[in-house]
Amino acid sequence: MPDANGPVHWRPNREPKQSAWPLPGMTTAILRGMAKHCPACGETKLFRAYLKVMPSCAYCGAPLGLYPSDDAPPYITMLVLLHIIIPIILILETTTDLPLWAYGVIFLPLAAVLTLALLPVVKGGMIGVLLKLGLDRQPDE
Repeated sequence: MPDANGPVHWRPNREPKQSAWPLPGMTTAILRGMAKHCPACGETKLFRAYLKVMPSCAYCGAPLGLYPSDDAPPYITMLVLLHIIIPIILILETTTDLPLWAYGVIFLPLAAVLTLALLPVVKGGMIGVLLKLGLDRQPDE
């Protein structure tokens, strides 16, 4: 609704949210998450199972379970994994004369093991990014 000074425009609230838990720098939060520790304080573990995130940090109280790292970690993991495996395949293809079945025997288990090893690391880093940016899932009330 316009007033005497002209039209009124919505202005977003750009004040930074104050949190009850510590907010480290972006690099620190990512590295702590990649080490599978709480990105906020680095004191407790981030996962209670292979990829199951703790609901909250027992030390600082950060609500770790509210950060939606659902789809990005698998995509990032595959991006990193393919940048590791494809150059090795290309080097082997140009320097050796392996039969096709040997590539399957070598690279399928290698891809599976590397995927299982990298996925929690990438998911922890993603939770660190989300914590630092404040992009959490609001709990249902």
